Amino acid sequence: MTAAQALRQRIAEQARHCCGYCLTQEVISGVPLTVEHIVPQAKGGQTIEENLWLSCRLCNEAKGVLTEAIDPESNVTVRLFNPRTQVWADHFTWSGDRTQVIGKTSPGRATVVALSLNSELQVRARAIWVEAGWHPPK
Repeated sequence: MTAAQALRQRIAEQARHCCGYCLTQEVISGVPLTVEHIVPQAKGGQTIEENLWLSCRLCNEAKGVLTEAIDPESNVTVRLFNPRTQVWADHFTWSGDRTQVIGKTSPGRATVVALSLNSELQVRARAIWVEAGWHPPK
């Protein structure tokens, strides 16, 4: 195993093989999750374990080089949720039907909007996963 493969394996285990933002599970998405830079390389982020986490393609592409966004409730610019250093349940919860991510804090709300965590495709997929008993992850 190469150093890069070992690093990915460690990060995947730390992330429980789920996207750090929308909690999509790698096994039910059918697509390997990407290792993303929490602070993007374009903004000086390093390729070190402390700056890396798993992300699904939709979240990773939506995040791009973003590190902050506007909280729609307060209209204040805040840092995005950091899946490595913050606890998902402190910042987000699931809607009653468990198909939509609801932001509970300024970083949570800003992240939901900036990353489009409730896109039509994601909500429809989650509904199928909920029905199958696969979502949300335990």
